[in-house]
Amino acid sequence: MSMVRIWILFFAFICTTCVAQIREAPAQSESESRKTIYLVNHGWHAGIVLRRADIPENIWPKLGNFHNMEYLEVGWGDMDYYQIPDPHLGVTLKAALLPTASVLHIVSFNGHVSAYFPYSEIIRIKLSSAGFERLSRTIASSFALDKAGNTTSLSPGRYGNSCFYLSRETYHLFNTCNIWTARALRTAGLSITPATATSVGNLMSQARKYGEIVQFEPEHSE
Repeated sequence: MSMVRIWILFFAFICTTCVAQIREAPAQSESESRKTIYLVNHGWHAGIVLRRADIPENIWPKLGNFHNMEYLEVGWGDMDYYQIPDPHLGVTLKAALLPTASVLHIVSFNGHVSAYFPYSEIIRIKLSSAGFERLSRTIASSFALDKAGNTTSLSPGRYGNSCFYLSRETYHLFNTCNIWTARALRTAGLSITPATATSVGNLMSQARKYGEIVQFEPEHSE
Protein backbone atom coordinates (compact mmCIF):
# COMPACT_ATOMS: atom_id res chain seq x y z
CA MET A 1 0.00 0.00 0.00
CA SER A 2 1.43 3.40 -1.00
CA MET A 3 2.09 6.13 1.57
CA VAL A 4 -0.43 8.38 -0.20
CA ARG A 5 -3.17 5.77 0.23
CA ILE A 6 -2.21 5.27 3.90
CA TRP A 7 -2.52 9.01 4.57
CA ILE A 8 -5.87 9.18 2.73
CA LEU A 9 -7.23 6.33 4.85
CA PHE A 10 -5.81 7.91 8.01
CA PHE A 11 -7.45 11.27 7.36
CA ALA A 12 -10.74 9.62 6.40
CA PHE A 13 -10.73 7.74 9.69
CA ILE A 14 -9.98 10.89 11.67
CA CYS A 15 -12.70 12.87 9.89
CA THR A 16 -15.23 10.12 10.62
CA THR A 17 -14.18 10.10 14.27
CA CYS A 18 -14.54 13.90 14.52
CA VAL A 19 -18.03 13.79 13.00
CA ALA A 20 -19.05 11.09 15.46
CA GLN A 21 -17.79 13.18 18.35
CA ILE A 22 -19.65 16.28 17.12
CA ARG A 23 -22.95 14.39 17.25
CA GLU A 24 -22.46 13.55 20.92
CA ALA A 25 -23.32 16.56 23.07
CA PRO A 26 -25.10 15.68 26.35
CA ALA A 27 -27.37 18.59 27.24
CA GLN A 28 -27.20 20.31 30.60
CA SER A 29 -30.25 20.21 32.86
CA GLU A 30 -31.28 23.55 34.33
CA SER A 31 -32.39 21.85 37.55
CA GLU A 32 -28.89 20.57 38.38
CA SER A 33 -26.47 22.35 40.69
CA ARG A 34 -23.61 24.16 38.99
CA LYS A 35 -19.83 23.98 39.19
CA THR A 36 -17.71 26.77 37.75
CA ILE A 37 -14.80 26.41 35.33
CA TYR A 38 -12.80 29.05 33.47
CA LEU A 39 -11.47 29.14 29.91
CA VAL A 40 -8.26 31.19 29.63
CA ASN A 41 -7.07 32.54 26.27
CA HIS A 42 -3.28 32.27 25.97
CA GLY A 43 -3.07 33.64 22.44
CA TRP A 44 -2.48 30.39 20.53
CA HIS A 45 -4.43 27.98 22.72
CA ALA A 46 -6.73 28.01 25.75
CA GLY A 47 -6.44 26.41 29.17
CA ILE A 48 -9.30 24.97 31.22
CA VAL A 49 -9.23 25.97 34.89
CA LEU A 50 -11.02 23.80 37.45
CA ARG A 51 -11.33 24.16 41.20
CA ARG A 52 -9.31 21.25 42.56
CA ALA A 53 -11.79 20.52 45.36
CA ASP A 54 -14.60 20.07 42.80
CA ILE A 55 -12.89 17.19 41.02
CA PRO A 56 -14.57 13.98 42.27
CA GLU A 57 -12.43 11.64 44.32
CA ASN A 58 -10.49 8.94 42.49
CA ILE A 59 -11.20 10.30 38.99
CA TRP A 60 -7.88 11.97 38.30
CA PRO A 61 -4.58 10.14 38.81
CA LYS A 62 -2.16 11.40 41.45
CA LEU A 63 -0.33 14.48 40.24
CA GLY A 64 2.78 15.71 42.03
CA ASN A 65 2.63 18.49 44.60
CA PHE A 66 -0.73 20.03 43.76
CA HIS A 67 -2.62 18.91 46.87
CA ASN A 68 -2.85 22.24 48.70
CA MET A 69 -3.63 24.41 45.70
CA GLU A 70 -7.04 25.89 44.93
CA TYR A 71 -7.09 25.73 41.13
CA LEU A 72 -5.67 23.51 38.40
CA GLU A 73 -5.27 24.71 34.83
CA VAL A 74 -5.17 22.06 32.11
CA GLY A 75 -3.65 22.45 28.66
CA TRP A 76 -2.90 19.83 26.02
CA GLY A 77 -0.74 19.79 22.91
CA ASP A 78 2.13 18.41 20.85
CA MET A 79 4.91 17.03 23.06
CA ASP A 80 7.85 18.80 21.45
CA TYR A 81 6.18 22.07 20.47
CA TYR A 82 4.55 22.59 23.86
CA GLN A 83 7.66 21.91 25.93
CA ILE A 84 10.09 24.05 23.91
CA PRO A 85 10.02 27.74 24.98
CA ASP A 86 10.85 28.94 21.46
CA PRO A 87 10.07 26.13 18.99
CA HIS A 88 11.94 26.25 15.69
CA LEU A 89 10.38 25.80 12.25
CA GLY A 90 11.09 22.07 12.09
CA VAL A 91 9.20 21.38 15.32
CA THR A 92 6.33 23.58 14.19
CA LEU A 93 6.01 21.83 10.84
CA LYS A 94 6.22 18.39 12.43
CA ALA A 95 3.41 19.25 14.83
CA ALA A 96 1.29 20.64 12.01
CA LEU A 97 1.82 17.89 9.44
CA LEU A 98 2.54 14.61 11.25
CA PRO A 99 0.79 12.59 13.96
CA THR A 100 2.92 13.12 17.09
CA ALA A 101 3.03 12.32 20.79
CA SER A 102 1.29 14.73 23.15
CA VAL A 103 1.42 16.09 26.68
CA LEU A 104 -0.84 17.58 29.31
CA HIS A 105 0.27 20.80 30.99
CA ILE A 106 -0.99 21.11 34.56
CA VAL A 107 -0.60 24.38 36.47
CA SER A 108 -1.67 24.85 40.08
CA PHE A 109 -2.31 28.15 41.84
CA ASN A 110 -4.27 29.92 44.58
CA GLY A 111 -6.29 33.12 44.49
CA HIS A 112 -8.45 34.72 41.83
CA VAL A 113 -8.11 33.32 38.31
CA SER A 114 -8.02 36.81 36.82
CA ALA A 115 -5.18 37.79 39.17
CA TYR A 116 -3.12 34.79 38.09
CA PHE A 117 -3.76 35.46 34.39
CA PRO A 118 -3.93 39.29 34.29
CA TYR A 119 -3.20 39.57 30.56
CA SER A 120 -5.63 36.97 29.23
CA GLU A 121 -9.24 36.89 28.20
CA ILE A 122 -11.14 34.72 30.69
CA ILE A 123 -14.59 33.19 30.31
CA ARG A 124 -16.42 31.83 33.35
CA ILE A 125 -18.66 28.86 32.54
CA LYS A 126 -21.09 27.14 34.89
CA LEU A 127 -21.54 23.42 34.33
CA SER A 128 -23.97 20.95 35.80
CA SER A 129 -22.46 18.56 38.33
CA ALA A 130 -22.86 15.74 35.81
CA GLY A 131 -21.26 17.84 33.08
CA PHE A 132 -18.35 18.74 35.33
CA GLU A 133 -17.80 15.08 36.15
CA ARG A 134 -17.82 14.17 32.45
CA LEU A 135 -15.26 16.93 31.82
CA SER A 136 -13.10 15.65 34.68
CA ARG A 137 -13.24 12.09 33.35
CA THR A 138 -12.41 13.25 29.82
CA ILE A 139 -9.30 15.04 31.06
CA ALA A 140 -8.33 12.09 33.25
CA SER A 141 -8.64 9.69 30.31
CA SER A 142 -5.99 11.66 28.42
CA PHE A 143 -3.19 10.85 30.90
CA ALA A 144 -0.86 8.03 29.90
CA LEU A 145 -0.61 5.59 32.80
CA ASP A 146 1.91 2.84 33.44
CA LYS A 147 0.96 -0.67 34.56
CA ALA A 148 0.75 0.52 38.16
CA GLY A 149 -1.64 3.30 37.20
CA ASN A 150 0.89 6.10 37.65
CA THR A 151 1.33 9.14 35.43
CA THR A 152 4.60 10.01 33.70
CA SER A 153 5.88 13.49 34.55
CA LEU A 154 8.25 14.82 31.91
CA SER A 155 9.53 18.29 32.78
CA PRO A 156 8.63 21.46 34.67
CA GLY A 157 5.82 23.41 33.05
CA ARG A 158 5.89 26.76 31.30
CA TYR A 159 5.04 28.94 34.32
CA GLY A 160 4.27 28.80 38.02
CA ASN A 161 3.91 25.53 39.89
CA SER A 162 3.41 23.34 36.85
CA CYS A 163 4.45 20.15 35.13
CA PHE A 164 4.14 18.37 31.79
CA TYR A 165 2.67 14.87 31.82
CA LEU A 166 2.69 12.30 29.05
CA SER A 167 -0.67 11.94 27.32
CA ARG A 168 -1.93 8.75 25.70
CA GLU A 169 -3.49 10.71 22.83
CA THR A 170 -2.00 11.62 19.47
CA TYR A 171 -1.66 15.17 18.23
CA HIS A 172 -2.46 15.67 14.54
CA LEU A 173 -4.14 18.01 12.10
CA PHE A 174 -7.61 16.97 13.24
CA ASN A 175 -6.78 16.84 16.94
CA THR A 176 -4.98 20.08 17.79
CA CYS A 177 -4.85 21.76 21.17
CA ASN A 178 -7.95 23.87 20.53
CA ILE A 179 -9.93 20.99 19.05
CA TRP A 180 -9.01 18.88 22.10
CA THR A 181 -10.24 21.61 24.44
CA ALA A 182 -13.44 22.08 22.44
CA ARG A 183 -14.08 18.34 22.56
CA ALA A 184 -13.58 18.29 26.33
CA LEU A 185 -16.05 21.16 26.76
CA ARG A 186 -18.53 19.39 24.52
CA THR A 187 -18.49 16.30 26.73
CA ALA A 188 -19.44 18.64 29.59
CA GLY A 189 -22.68 19.50 27.78
CA LEU A 190 -21.78 22.61 25.77
CA SER A 191 -22.92 22.53 22.13
CA ILE A 192 -19.49 23.43 20.82
CA THR A 193 -18.30 22.12 17.45
CA PRO A 194 -14.75 20.76 17.85
CA ALA A 195 -14.07 20.46 14.11
CA THR A 196 -14.33 24.23 13.63
CA ALA A 197 -12.25 25.13 16.69
CA THR A 198 -9.01 25.16 14.74
CA SER A 199 -7.99 28.48 16.28
CA VAL A 200 -8.21 29.83 19.80
CA GLY A 201 -10.31 32.68 18.41
CA ASN A 202 -12.99 30.31 17.17
CA LEU A 203 -12.86 28.28 20.39
CA MET A 204 -13.34 31.38 22.56
CA SER A 205 -16.08 32.68 20.27
CA GLN A 206 -18.04 29.45 20.67
CA ALA A 207 -17.45 29.33 24.42
CA ARG A 208 -18.71 32.91 24.97
CA LYS A 209 -22.23 31.68 24.17
CA TYR A 210 -22.20 29.50 27.28
CA GLY A 211 -20.36 31.67 29.76
CA GLU A 212 -19.56 35.14 30.99
CA ILE A 213 -16.49 37.15 30.08
CA VAL A 214 -14.89 38.10 33.39
CA GLN A 215 -11.76 39.64 31.88
CA PHE A 216 -11.04 41.02 28.44
CA GLU A 217 -7.69 40.42 26.85
CA PRO A 218 -5.69 43.70 27.05
CA GLU A 219 -4.70 45.18 23.70
CA HIS A 220 -0.98 44.89 24.43
CA SER A 221 -1.09 41.17 25.23
CA GLU A 222 0.12 38.67 22.66
